[in-house]
Amino acid sequence: MYPNTPTETELLNQIISENSPKITEAIKELIDKHSTSHMQEGVNYYFNQSNILNRTQYYWKDGQRAIDQDKPNNKIPHGWHKLLVDQKTSYLVGQPVTISGEDKTLVEKVNEILGDEFDDVLPELIKNASNKGREWLHTYIDEEGNFDYIVIPAEEVIPLYDQSKKKVLQGAVRYYSIDDRVTKIELWDKERVTFYEMIEGQVYLDATIEVNPASHFTYGDKGYGWGEVPFIEFKNNEEAVSDLTFYKQLIDAFDKVVSDVSNNLEEIQSLVYVLKGYEGQGLSEFMENLKKYKVISVEAEQGSGVDTIQAEVPIASVDSHLNRLQDSIYTFGQGVNVNTDNLGNAPSGISLKFLFSLLDMKANWVERKFTKGIYWLFWFVTEYLKITKQVPPTADYKSLKATFNKSMLMNEMEQVQIAQLSTGIASKRTVLTNHPWVENVDEELAAVEKEQEEYLKRLPPVGGGTGGSEPN
Repeated sequence: MYPNTPTETELLNQIISENSPKITEAIKELIDKHSTSHMQEGVNYYFNQSNILNRTQYYWKDGQRAIDQDKPNNKIPHGWHKLLVDQKTSYLVGQPVTISGEDKTLVEKVNEILGDEFDDVLPELIKNASNKGREWLHTYIDEEGNFDYIVIPAEEVIPLYDQSKKKVLQGAVRYYSIDDRVTKIELWDKERVTFYEMIEGQVYLDATIEVNPASHFTYGDKGYGWGEVPFIEFKNNEEAVSDLTFYKQLIDAFDKVVSDVSNNLEEIQSLVYVLKGYEGQGLSEFMENLKKYKVISVEAEQGSGVDTIQAEVPIASVDSHLNRLQDSIYTFGQGVNVNTDNLGNAPSGISLKFLFSLLDMKANWVERKFTKGIYWLFWFVTEYLKITKQVPPTADYKSLKATFNKSMLMNEMEQVQIAQLSTGIASKRTVLTNHPWVENVDEELAAVEKEQEEYLKRLPPVGGGTGGSEPN
C-alpha cells in the first residue's frame, strides 16, 4: 500500500532514471498525462479572460433548449485576479531583493552575475507562480562562457522527483511544440541532457543534435555536469496551486451579477404596452401608428385604452450583493482594499499594518518558498564561480542572505517621529534603515559623516582664531 507501493508515475520515473529501453514510451506517457489546464485558467483570468466571456443565453421551445440570439447577452469580466496578483508581486518584490553576506567577494560576484536582470525576472516568477502554482528557472552557461538563466513556463516542465523523499529533484522533462507535427523534448538528469523529438505521436532520439546525450555545458574545451538538475522550482505555496483556486467562484459570481444587471437594463429600456380595445389589425400596425402619428385608435367602450409597464432593477439589493462579493474577494484573496473609506485621511501605522495583515500573511508564504529557490540559484552561481576560479573552492553559498524588502504604505510623519525618538537609543544604522526617506543606508551614513567633517572644519580652533590657516 502507498507509500510503500510505487505509483504509476513513480514507475515511469524509474524507467527514465534507469535509462530503460522503454524510455521513449515512458516519456510519451508522462507528456500525455501532464495536465496544464489549471495553469492556463490562472493565466486566462490574469488577462481578464474569465468564464463569463463563454456564456450563452438560452430559451426553451417545445421542451427543447435553444440558443437565444435576440436576448441581451452582456459579458463583463472584471480583473480581480490581476489586481490581487499584481498587489502581491509589487508588495513582495516591488523593491529589489538585497543580497548580502559575510564573504564580501562572493556577494560582489553574485550581485555582478545576477545583475539588474534578476530584479526584473523575480517579479515575473512570482506573477507566473501565482497564476499557475509554480514556475521554473533554468540555469546554463552561454556560448561565451558566461553564467545565465531563463524562465521556463511550468506548462513545459515535468519534474522527476526521488521516489522516497519526494523532495529531491532527480530529473526533468522539458517539452515544447515546434508545429502541429513536431514536439521537441529534453530529458535532464544531474550530469547530462538527452534530446528527443515527438513526431506525430511517436518519440525518437533527435537526429538533428550532433552530440546526444550532451553535457550540461561546456567551459573552455571541457564538458561539465552541474551535479544537480539545472532547473529551479519556484512554488506559489506548498500545494503548488494558483491563487485563483481560492476565489475563482467569487469572481465568476461578481461577473455574472454585473452582466445580468446590464442585460436587465437593456431589456427594461423599452416600455411594455398593454392594449385594451385596440381597433387595429395587428401589433405591427400599432407600433407603426405610434411611431409615425404618435396616436392610436381604440374602441369607445369603457375600459379601453393603452397602459404601459416598465420593470425596475432592485439597485439597492444589487449594490449590497456586489459589495459583499467584493469584500469576500479581498478577504479570501488576501488582498488590500485601498478604498478611501477604509483608509481614512491619515491612517496610523497600526491601522495600516492591520489593513495589510492578510496580504503580508500571503506574501510570507511565498517568501519562504521563493527563498528556497533563490538559495538554489546561489548554489549554481557559486559553483560557476568556482569552476571559473573567480572565488576559492571554499566559498560557501550558504553564507549568502537574500532579504525581501516589502513595500507597505506607511504614515511618514509617524515614522520620522519614531526615528527621532530612537536617536541615541538605537544605532544610527538602525534609525536610518527605518527612516522613510532613506533608500540606501550605506550612502546615507557616508553623507552624514561627510557633513559632520565639513561642519567640524568650519568650527574655530580651540585656542581661538578664525579656523582657517595660521597667519604668517
